[in-house]
Amino acid sequence: MSESLERIHQLFDASINAKLAAKEMLPALVISAGNLMIQTLLQEGKILTCGNGGSSGDAQHFSSELLNRFERERPSLPAISLVSDTATLTSIANDYSFNDVFAKQIRALAQPGDILLAFTTSGNSSNIVQAIQAAHDRQMHVVAVTGRDGGDAQRLLHSEDIELRVPDQSTARIQEVHLLLIHCLCDYIDSQLFGD
Repeated sequence: MSESLERIHQLFDASINAKLAAKEMLPALVISAGNLMIQTLLQEGKILTCGNGGSSGDAQHFSSELLNRFERERPSLPAISLVSDTATLTSIANDYSFNDVFAKQIRALAQPGDILLAFTTSGNSSNIVQAIQAAHDRQMHVVAVTGRDGGDAQRLLHSEDIELRVPDQSTARIQEVHLLLIHCLCDYIDSQLFGD
């Protein structure tokens, strides 16, 4: 029993340490990403989100917080999760390639000035890389929420794009910080648009 307790304590400590490391690097970038999103929303643009696996859950989480509400009553804000329509995802994957599942949706749904919020712990998922390329083709800004070294995704970013890279190697720790970043962005958007 004591070994199990020690292991759980170590996981708590690892999560706390990952968040403390992110706290040193990311708050100013969260504000920059939040400001970019606010500018888009004020110009009647929308935020498209995508990710794979646990990151798909993050994409859905963010879009649901904007469409419904975060911690306060407020008007709905336009966000679309590109991971939620299984008929579309499987159709594109079957007829073309899984690498195209987000890029084809972006080409159909996005307008210049919209934002792509792309979650990837490694930065190397081919469908995320293609989504970023499609976003740039549609004259969108990109906020990439990554980990490790940022992978291929960070190499595609333009100077006006923003990367929120969690300084950790563990997928679980990166995803735990990604959830915190989602909540920070939602809180920042709400406070700036609707007051404290």
